[in-house]
Amino acid sequence: MSADDRFESTRRRLTAHQAETVARLADAAVTVLRERGHAALTVRLVAAEAGVAPATAYTYFSSKSHLLAEVFWRRLAALPQPESRDGTPVARVTEVMRAVALLVADEPELASGVTAALLDDDPEVAHLRVRIGTRIHERLSHALGPGTRPEVLEALEVMWDGALLRAGMGHQSYARIADRLETYARLILE
Repeated sequence: MSADDRFESTRRRLTAHQAETVARLADAAVTVLRERGHAALTVRLVAAEAGVAPATAYTYFSSKSHLLAEVFWRRLAALPQPESRDGTPVARVTEVMRAVALLVADEPELASGVTAALLDDDPEVAHLRVRIGTRIHERLSHALGPGTRPEVLEALEVMWDGALLRAGMGHQSYARIADRLETYARLILE
């Protein structure tokens, strides 16, 4: 995660101390999810796990959906951009999509929670959805290279969104979706 991402919050720019508090809350959310599951997760439980007052947690997060969307955003922001310009556009696009699809693959409770969270109508979540979508767009655009038609990039984004939603709904595992992304990308790019 870049320094700018670490200090940029949905609600405001953070000081170093505030950024540390937000990071502790995000880490605590994952711990609570692992131990209790998505249905039992509350901002109050996360605050207790992080060792902060509930009011402090609510200063940064409007809801559990906002908190879980932030967890996913932080993982995405910390994911290094593949730098390989070798290979075909299909190989580069697949590498980008696979990396993002596997961000939560080994944590079913987090995957379920993030899927539900990103569909929430909370304005803070909507803001994070835009940031997440922009980051995915940038990664795919970089993988495709210059001169790609905008509708090809859009088709890949829609395919990727649908694939992750399918995994989040439990129709296929994230690992299986990650394996299938190359096939889907080939259908669009070849």
